[in-house]
This record gives sequence, structure tokens and C-alpha cells, in this order.
Amino acid sequence: MKLNRIVALSALVVVLGSCNNDDGGVTVEPPRPLSEVLVEDETEIQEYLKTHYYNYAEFENPAEDFDFKIEIKEIPDGNTELVPLKDQVESKSVKVSTNTDDGEKDVSHTYYYLIASEGAGESPTASDSTFVKYKGMLLDGSEFDRSDSYIWQYLPNTIRGYGEGLTHLKSGGDIVVEENGTYTINDPGVGLVIFPSGLGYFNTARTGISAYSPLVFALELGVFVKNTDYDNDGIPSILEDLNNDGNLNNDDTDGDGLVDHLDNDDDNDGVLTIDEIEIDGEGNVTFPDSDGDNIPDYQDPDTN
Repeated sequence: MKLNRIVALSALVVVLGSCNNDDGGVTVEPPRPLSEVLVEDETEIQEYLKTHYYNYAEFENPAEDFDFKIEIKEIPDGNTELVPLKDQVESKSVKVSTNTDDGEKDVSHTYYYLIASEGAGESPTASDSTFVKYKGMLLDGSEFDRSDSYIWQYLPNTIRGYGEGLTHLKSGGDIVVEENGTYTINDPGVGLVIFPSGLGYFNTARTGISAYSPLVFALELGVFVKNTDYDNDGIPSILEDLNNDGNLNNDDTDGDGLVDHLDNDDDNDGVLTIDEIEIDGEGNVTFPDSDGDNIPDYQDPDTN
């Protein structure tokens, strides 16, 4: 079964690289207004999309030894035959809560994604654990991080644009394990995501990344854990986005500083969440409300 193979692959976990959303860095304070930075980022991204292309011809007619890696190059001046990224990407917008004191509330941010090779399986949500390869770049082409081997990444623990980008890819097909213990994943999803700094590190600088930098990631999705339950509390992480804003990192029922998707006692009443919910034989989760106050027991410290 594929699930067994996924469990076996979990032994190969390595430390998450630069796309982690909380791995330190130097923060510029006070942060600039999101909407002001977004205008600048969007101008830079649009110029990038007009002046760059990827090796689409190799994906369309792959050679026998083609490695299905995305390579981005600048279009030479005067060349009208190469298809720019702007004619190949799709876009989607998500709202980002402001972190400034200038009266802004939510600012809609657009990211751009491209699917070079669709993949044979299903697509993860931004709440799942994924087994990926990636390369991170700035708009000037400089590379700041990469993993040429598959690594596990729990997407809510990565930066927002990166996690959103992976939701557009499909996982690979069969996992082929060789006699020497190495393995390959057939037909993985391969793509590209480009997003403004508000979906990245915004006003925090990291090694190779200045504050307020739009980012580009080439992505390869091998497998993922469907309905990931990261804190093992019986509730899939996707159901712990209580305000339905697509961001699991601002949902903290008990206000203890540990967000719900990482907290196995969501109401801090001393009873584990898994003991305050009901799971049937098919894995369906229901949420009892013992005192009838329209607050499920696992979120209500008055019931235990």
C-alpha cells in the first residue's frame, strides 16, 4: 500500500530549509504597510514574468535522460519566439492580515503558479505533510536554498506562498525501491510558484534574502499525507483552521500561545482533545457538545 511506503519514507526526514516560516532572521522594524510593499512587489513580478521563460520545450518533448527539472532563463533582447512566463502562469489571490498599525486589515495578495508536469496522484491541501524537492530563488536569479533529495515538509510550518503553491501540484505515482535501498517516485508533480514578500518573509531578512523580497520556488511533489493530523489529536489539521482564512497559524482556541494545529489539548482543560471528540470506524470526526452551549467539548474548558 502507498500509505505503508509513505510511512517508510518518513524515516528519511531532513531538517527543513529556508522555506520554514519561523527559522530566525533579522527583522526590520517597524514593518512597512502591506499594501505599499505589495504594489512594488507586483511591479517587479510582472516585469519578471514578461522577461523570463522556463524550459517548457524539454517538458513537452522530453529526452530519455531528461530530469524534469525546471530551469528559468531570461529572454534575450529581441527574441519573440520564446514564450514568456506571463503567458503560461495562472494566478490566485489570498488575504493576508496586516502586521502594521496604519489602519489596514486584510490585504489581498496574488501569487502565480505554473504546472510543468501534472503528476499522477492527488493534490495536497496547505494543511498537509508533503514529501518534496525544491529550489528557492530571488527575481534576479540568485539561489538561496534547495533540496535535491526529497524531504518532508508540513506546509503550515512553511511560508504561505510556498505552501499555497504546492496545493496546485499532484503527487507522484508508484514508489520504486531499488535493491540498494534507493528509491524513485514515478510521475511526480513539477511546477513553479512566484509570490510577493507578504506571502514570504516580508520585513524579515534571511541568508541570501533581503527584507521585502518576492520569491520564486521550483517544486517537485513526490507524495503527501492526506488529511494530516500533525499534533495527533484526532482532528485533521485542515479542520483546525477555525476562522477559515487559509492560515492555521492564527487559530488558538485557549490563547496559550500554541496554535490549535500544534496543540493536543485545544481548550487547555487537562483533557486531551482526542478524548473530547468522537471518531467512527471510517475515521469520520464528530464534536460532542455536552452542555449544549454551541461550543464543542474540545474547545470548551467548562466540559471535561
